[in-house]
Amino acid sequence: MLGIVETTTAATTGLIDDFTRSDGLSALGTPWRAVTDQVMGGRSQASISRETQEGRPALCLNGDVRLENNGGFVQAILELPPSDDRVEGFDASGYAGIQLWVRGNGELYNLHLKSTTTRLPWQSYRASFVAEPEWREVRLPFSAFEPHRLVQRLDPRRLTKLGVLGIGRAYQAQVCIAEVRFYR
Repeated sequence: MLGIVETTTAATTGLIDDFTRSDGLSALGTPWRAVTDQVMGGRSQASISRETQEGRPALCLNGDVRLENNGGFVQAILELPPSDDRVEGFDASGYAGIQLWVRGNGELYNLHLKSTTTRLPWQSYRASFVAEPEWREVRLPFSAFEPHRLVQRLDPRRLTKLGVLGIGRAYQAQVCIAEVRFYR
């Protein structure tokens, strides 16, 4: 029952996480976790940590993106619980997109969304952003998310996961997120 109350609050306020919960869970009640290409034989390494940066609680993804063994990604991923009593994903159709407050090392990063239609691990909906050294707001409308190895466009009524990634080329990933939310 607690998850439903928190999800309903997130569905009405748009907040996914502001990294202020003392139990380490997101505002949706689900944990962030680090995932790398090692799940498919790659060599990239990553860690996530909760830190305070310039007075802001944040989740930071740090990693070494490597291309050996067909690798090439590090990721901080969050499960999105179904809205209210829905079993087919989180319904974000009342929102225009996702807003992040980010900072990093000036590199290009991706925000990936998964939905009930992304059944294979390599399928996702992708949008990119640059994480500048100073905090800044990034707004990614749902229309900016391109299907990767999918035909259908993103349906924001059926979201299941959200991931922040360093992907596609060899580099050091250093990105922090102070807030992530759906915006109208």
